[in-house]
Amino acid sequence: MVCDNLTVGANGHLYFAGLDTIELAKEYGTPTYFMDENKIREKCRIYTKTLKECFGDKALPLYASKAFSIKQMYRILSEEHMGIDVVSPGEIYTACAAGFPMERAFFHGNNKSDEEIVYAMDKQIGYFIVDNFDELAAVQAEAAKRGIVQKVLLRVTPGIDPHTHQKISTGNVDSKFGVAMQTGQALEFAKQALSMDSLSLKGFHCHVGSQLFDIEPLREAGRTMVQFTAQVRDRFGYTAELIDLGGGLGVRYVDSDPEIDLAASIREIADVVKAECAALHLDVPAILMEPGRSIVADAGLTLYTVGSKKEISGIKNYVSIDGGMTDNPRYTLYSSDYTVINAGKMHEKADYVCSVAGKCCESGDLIQEGVHIVTPERGDILAVCTTGAYNYSMSSNYNAIPRPPVVMIRDAKAYVAVERETFDDMICCQK
Repeated sequence: MVCDNLTVGANGHLYFAGLDTIELAKEYGTPTYFMDENKIREKCRIYTKTLKECFGDKALPLYASKAFSIKQMYRILSEEHMGIDVVSPGEIYTACAAGFPMERAFFHGNNKSDEEIVYAMDKQIGYFIVDNFDELAAVQAEAAKRGIVQKVLLRVTPGIDPHTHQKISTGNVDSKFGVAMQTGQALEFAKQALSMDSLSLKGFHCHVGSQLFDIEPLREAGRTMVQFTAQVRDRFGYTAELIDLGGGLGVRYVDSDPEIDLAASIREIADVVKAECAALHLDVPAILMEPGRSIVADAGLTLYTVGSKKEISGIKNYVSIDGGMTDNPRYTLYSSDYTVINAGKMHEKADYVCSVAGKCCESGDLIQEGVHIVTPERGDILAVCTTGAYNYSMSSNYNAIPRPPVVMIRDAKAYVAVERETFDDMICCQK
C-alpha cells in the first residue's frame, strides 16, 4: 500500500485509518475528503522532536497553511506546539478563529497589500517574512505609525535548482519570490532592514521548492544560508537569530515514489548546517522549517462514486466519478500522480486500464490516466490516496459544483470538520 494507514479487511474492502471506506461512503456520501488526525499528529511530532534535538528548544516547525487550512487543523497544530506559515488574511482569520496563538505565526507572500499589512498587525502577527524592498518600507511605515517594533525575517533567493516541477520550484535566481543573493541585492536588503528603527530583523528565510525526494538541494540551502548569515555578520556586525529553510520534503503518491525518512532527513540537513557554522565561527541559529505537504498529504483520502464507464474500442477506457478538478485540480495543473483503488473489491485483480475522469464540462478534467484498477461498475467506490495536501485548499465551485466535506478520523472514530457545501452556500454573497 502507498500509505501505512491503508489496510484491507477480510470483507475485501479498503480500510483507511482503521475504518471501512465503503461504510464511510455510505455514511458521509461522496465525494468526501477524509483526514487521518492521528497521522497528522504523528508527523507534527516527528518535526518538533527532531528539530529540537538537532537545534535546541528555539527550533520550530512552521506548518505551511496553504497545504490544508481549516479551523480544526489549526487547533491540532496549537495542541502539537507547532508554528504556522500563513500567506493571506484569510489564513490568518481562520487561525485566529480557531484560537491559534498569533505569536507563533509567520506571514508570507510576495505582494502583501497595505491593507493586509494593517490586518496582520491588528491581529498581532508574530513575524512578517518580508519578500522585497517595497514591502520592507511598507511594513516599517505601518509599524512606525503604531509605535511598535515589528519582528521580521527577510526572504532571500539562494540560486539553487531543486530539480522539481517548474511550477513548484522557487529557489532559482529567476523567481517572483525573495531577493537574490547572486546579484548582491540580498546584502543590500539586509542593510536596509537593519537601518529601520521600527523593525527587528530576526533572520533570513529561503525556500527552494516542493516535493523533493533528493535532500541535497535542502542540504545546499542550509549551507548557503549559513554562508549568507556569516556574510551579513562580517559586513554589518549583525548575527541572525533564526534561519528558516522552508519546506519541500516529498511524499509518496504512488508505489514507485521513494519513502522519505523525515527525521533522518532533518538530521542530515542539521549536520550540514552545524558543520558550516563551525567552519565560519558562527553560533548555530535556531532553525525553522515549513512542512506542509509532508504533514498532511498521506493523512488524506478522497472517496468518489463511479458513474459512467465508456470504452472506446482500441483507444481508451474512461471511468467517470462524481468529483474531479473542482475537488482535486492537481492533475490538471501539474500532471500529478495519484494511486486510485476500487475500494470495495480489494480481493480482485486490478487489471482494468482506464483514465479516471471528473464530471466537469472540460476535456482536461481528469484525476489520473492509465491507471490499473479492478473493473468498476456504476455505484462502485473509488479511493484516491494521498489527497490531504492541496486538494481541499485548491478546490473550487467551477460549474457551480459544491465543495465536498472534510471528515476527520481520530482513534478510528470519524467526525465532520467541514460540512458539505450547499447551493445556498455557493450563492450567499451574490445579490
